[in-house]
Amino acid sequence: MENSFAITSTFIAYLIMMLAIGVIAYQRTKNSSDYFLGGRTLGPWPSALSAGASDMSGWLLLGLPGYAYAAGLEAIWLAGGLLVGTWLNWLIAAKRLRTYSITTDALTLPEFLSRRFNDKSKLIQIISAFFILLFFLFYTSSGLVAGGKLFETVFGLDYTLAVIVGTVCVVSYTLFGGFLAVSWTDLVQGLLMSAALVIVPLVAMEGDLSTQLENINPQLLTIWNDVKGEPLSGIAIISLAAWGLGYFGQPHILARFKAARSNKDLGTARRIAVLWTAISMAGALLVGLVGLVYVTNTGSLSLDDGEKIFMLLVNAMFHPVVAGILLAAILAAIMSTADSQLLVSSSALAEDFYKQVIKKDATSEEIVVVGRVAVVGLSIVALILAMTPDSSVLGLVSYAWAGFGAAFGPAILLSLFWSRMNRNGALAGIVVGGVTIVVWKQLSGGWFDLYEIVPGFILATLAIVVVSLVSGEPEEAVKAQHRTYEKNLAELD
Repeated sequence: MENSFAITSTFIAYLIMMLAIGVIAYQRTKNSSDYFLGGRTLGPWPSALSAGASDMSGWLLLGLPGYAYAAGLEAIWLAGGLLVGTWLNWLIAAKRLRTYSITTDALTLPEFLSRRFNDKSKLIQIISAFFILLFFLFYTSSGLVAGGKLFETVFGLDYTLAVIVGTVCVVSYTLFGGFLAVSWTDLVQGLLMSAALVIVPLVAMEGDLSTQLENINPQLLTIWNDVKGEPLSGIAIISLAAWGLGYFGQPHILARFKAARSNKDLGTARRIAVLWTAISMAGALLVGLVGLVYVTNTGSLSLDDGEKIFMLLVNAMFHPVVAGILLAAILAAIMSTADSQLLVSSSALAEDFYKQVIKKDATSEEIVVVGRVAVVGLSIVALILAMTPDSSVLGLVSYAWAGFGAAFGPAILLSLFWSRMNRNGALAGIVVGGVTIVVWKQLSGGWFDLYEIVPGFILATLAIVVVSLVSGEPEEAVKAQHRTYEKNLAELD
């Protein structure tokens, strides 16, 4: 009873702090630019840790440790792909996307693509918003599943009630504070997540980890074989490493680039983000491996869901007050991603659907109200999708991650670097990438076991290049805008 009270008190204190940040941010949110991009005022630390925390979500403390718990060092392929993807995204896309979004005065990703190619039909904006809503519903529901597992394990709540409680926590401060609340809370939550991932495995580790893993199963220590000793196929390795491709198309991560205070800050932010990601990935892998040794050595403990290994270690190894703080890191991971996803989804509904299709003369204040209503509506749909207790956090994330990576990654990269790309090419790339993910996911066997982001990314790139080349040069206004962009890039650097 005393343990439960201590953990509960810690959780309540943490939530109050997050809500306080939301209230402060609410007072600084005056218009749609403030609500969706924080007035483009983020410094390097909030930019870096907000991007990282919103990227990793509950799967960093649940999905990735659970994968390492089941597969051993094979998980390095996944972690390594994500680390390289993080670095390349900041290196290649950050400054150019920020500069181009300022040049086009675009708040959302669909709005940026539409203005980049002077799409008067608004088809790019509307179709992009559709894919954002589709894939973010799965992504957000993965966070709510993680929240359900957390509250179910820590407080013994019924899974359904646990998911509802987690949803209310996330929606409460996102609803009022918007992007500033999301980014400031992400800064706190990112630091808490990385600290927890370092502390837990170091405290739980006893003796030589590699020797103990070898005694359990020597195959846990190789990156080339699975746990049964069979060589990993080329398809398996490519599928794991290819997660890194997804970064170039994630709207909630790319929004941090657009919201940065200056291009100069982005260089500092890149170094912070890559270091944070490396530490967090290493910690997550260690949690899974140390947890496997702990469960095996304890004997009396059983774990039917590997994604709960972090929670098991915390409850077993730490004082209730400390355990409450460390378990709050899971809540931090869940909230830091789900809030960003809800915000991007609400901006897609408000800016890219409502303003473009329903009421073109909507005021900035009206857009904010619609955005807040959308946060509530979208969270309810995601809540319904999350009501299956057997849902895998990593499985839900992998589908949404691939969807964004293929639908938007090639379109964003080529739009920033290739002046010959035109409106038809952009539209073709978004549609081909998004549809490929949906179709490929339904197929299995042989090459269809390849992670769907790979064919989606390749086919979307080909579609952009081919359609752009056969459908003529971009119109003069688009060429002129690109020249202005290159000039601004040089000046802002």
